[in-house]
Amino acid sequence: MNRLLEIFRNKYFLSAAAFVVWMLFFDKNDMLSQYEYRTEVHKLQEEKDFYEKETARVKKDLNELNTNLNTAEKFAREKYFMKKDNEDVFVIIKEAPKD
Repeated sequence: MNRLLEIFRNKYFLSAAAFVVWMLFFDKNDMLSQYEYRTEVHKLQEEKDFYEKETARVKKDLNELNTNLNTAEKFAREKYFMKKDNEDVFVIIKEAPKD
């Protein structure tokens, strides 16, 4: 017990402990800030992955539209509800089931 008290009274131990406490809780880059930064980076990485996939999908659609006329007609009908003069377009919207 006496040995433990000597360690706690040691000025180097006290300096190191104060430094650790300062770095963990009071510094600009404390643990809470680091956690928030990592969370933000993870969220931004997920957004980046999503947009990269969307960009690849849109580029693929654009390539198909530029190369195939039938695909262009299908795209116009599905996305923009375009129709020929003698056709009718019915839009069916499915509602989520109410519990």
